[in-house]
Amino acid sequence: MCTAATYCNGDFYFGRNLDYEFSYGEHVTITPRNYPIRLHGGALDRHYAMIGMAHIQNDYPLYYDAVNEKGLCIAGLNFVGNAVYPPVTQGVASVPQYALIPWLLGTCATVAEARNALARVVVDNTPFAPELPCAQLHWLVADRSGCIVVEATADGLHVYDDPVGVLTNNPPFPQQLAALRNYTRLSPSQPPADFGGVPVTLDSRGMGALGLPGDLSSPSRFVRAAFVRANARSAQTEDASVSQFFHILTSVEQQRGCCELDDGQYEITLYSSCCNADRGIYYYTTYDNRQITGVKLHSADLDSAQLTAYPLVDTQQIRWEN
Repeated sequence: MCTAATYCNGDFYFGRNLDYEFSYGEHVTITPRNYPIRLHGGALDRHYAMIGMAHIQNDYPLYYDAVNEKGLCIAGLNFVGNAVYPPVTQGVASVPQYALIPWLLGTCATVAEARNALARVVVDNTPFAPELPCAQLHWLVADRSGCIVVEATADGLHVYDDPVGVLTNNPPFPQQLAALRNYTRLSPSQPPADFGGVPVTLDSRGMGALGLPGDLSSPSRFVRAAFVRANARSAQTEDASVSQFFHILTSVEQQRGCCELDDGQYEITLYSSCCNADRGIYYYTTYDNRQITGVKLHSADLDSAQLTAYPLVDTQQIRWEN
């Protein structure tokens, strides 16, 4: 399970929690402009550069989330049981599911361009390799102008406007959005200290958010992340904005031991990411390393044809004072 969100505070920020029971050995990966992105019928040899989290297989970046040099961002989230990809059909333009992120980020500079590109294709079920079948995903696509959700289901490819800037997993996005109507009375302010004119004593601060879901399910995480994001405030500095974005994600993170799976393993937040889309900086933390690590897109050779990959710093980093 996962949660993705946006945050605009001067600069535009985008990121996600990746929640799963084990890692695939992901790296922070820079794909430069001349790296050949393999697609049906050939390769995209010249494109926008991008940075994000990816599992690299056979020198190909299978991105989980990324941002390109123009500030367009994408994250793929589990959508198990609802995602349906059709087979390749002659005469129908299609993009392999595994290539959707690099294709969109490589060819589109804005959400508007991504929306237009998606209207001309289907996302097909071509696996990257026999041992790597298509992951069942849907996607949050965003820039500072707004964001959309992309879902490939049994009745076709759908693109939805996302006015709250948040996405989790199931159910399909229209149902996630509709569920917010049950929480319209949530507020960061204290409620009136009366009940039908009868004075009452409020037990604590924060009573305006009474009823905000706190469990780990996808629908509850959607509501909680939407509430926290909508009310998040920070100074308009890079350090303050990045810190606040990670606090948004922390509000819906998964702790080991709280979400047990059938095989006795536990789902955890393997990593959390925060991209400054305007500056091309990818920040992350991992479950066992809460210190923020940053990688700069524009410090790499963006006209190269070779991937640049950075292993995650996933052991605890402690700053000792004595």
